[in-house]
Parts: sequence; structure tokens; C-alpha cells
Amino acid sequence: MKLRARYEKLYQTIFSVPFFAKILRKFPFLEKLLSWEIVSYLVFGVLTTVVNLVAYWAVNLFAGKNYEGKVLFTVKDFDFRWIYFSNAVAWVIAVTFSFVTNKLLVFESHTKDVKSVLGELIGFFGARILSFLIFEELLFGILAAFMNSWIAKIILAVFVVVFNYVASKLVIFRKKKAPEEESE
Repeated sequence: MKLRARYEKLYQTIFSVPFFAKILRKFPFLEKLLSWEIVSYLVFGVLTTVVNLVAYWAVNLFAGKNYEGKVLFTVKDFDFRWIYFSNAVAWVIAVTFSFVTNKLLVFESHTKDVKSVLGELIGFFGARILSFLIFEELLFGILAAFMNSWIAKIILAVFVVVFNYVASKLVIFRKKKAPEEESE
């Protein structure tokens, strides 16, 4: 990929400077943290957040003024408001964007057959739903009871990023061994 090649060229240029090369020798873990996979995962994660915000804004444009209070429907005592709908639509758009960028650019999955791509897509959405339920709902509720909710939200954001990265790398987009590797 051209993006990866450009990143690696930039990386080589920066760390060929003696000062930065010395830092890399002193802190070897930085080489892993600055790998294409991790840096691109974080960059596309930020872009996913931007996509989410823009999609949320765009969907809310359709509702017009005072969209926050607009009720789409009511079930028993619960009012399903427009903002819940727009947030859900924005989440689906953002996770779809994240899937495409993670598949093609970050983890460079080369699966093309419908069954494999569909499996990756279902796994990706499933992992995102699981991380939302575990971290955003369960742990956020626990932490917010003991600390400032914004601090809890920031702490959990780190857990969500790590969980989603591990799920993507080790489960969803794991590299398949070639048949000759499996027999050894």
C-alpha cells in the first residue's frame, strides 16, 4: 500500500537522525508502538470519531430545529428520541468506516470471498457491540459511581481501544497460516 510505504519511509528518515536513533535504542519498546499497524490503528480511530460526529450532525440536520426533544415513538414509559436514532445511525456508519479501514489499511486482510468478508464484518461489529456493553455500559456505570464521569469515560476509552485492537488483531483479522506452515 502506498500509505504504508510512505509511513515507513518517513519512519526511516526520522530514526536515521542520530538523536532519534539514540532514543529508539534507549527505549526499544517505542519501535513496536510506532509500527505501521499501531499508528494507523490510532489515526483511523481518530478519523472514525470524526466520521461518527459528522454523521451524527448530518442525520440531525434532517430533524430540524429542537431535534433533541423530538420523540420518534414511545414504548411504555420510554420515549425513543431522535437523538438516540441519530446516534445509532452515526455509530453504524462509523463502525462500517472503521471496518473498511481496519480490514484494508491497518491489518491488511486480503480475504475477498463473501463468506470470509461477511465473517470478518460480523466479528467486527460483534466485538464493537461487546466492547460497548462491557466498557461503556457496565464499567462506566461502576467507575462513574466512584469518580468524575469524564475521568471514568477517558479511562474506559483506553480500555475500549485496547480491547478493540486485540479483538481485531487476534480474532477478526488474524493472519491465516499457509497450508505448508500448518503441516510443520
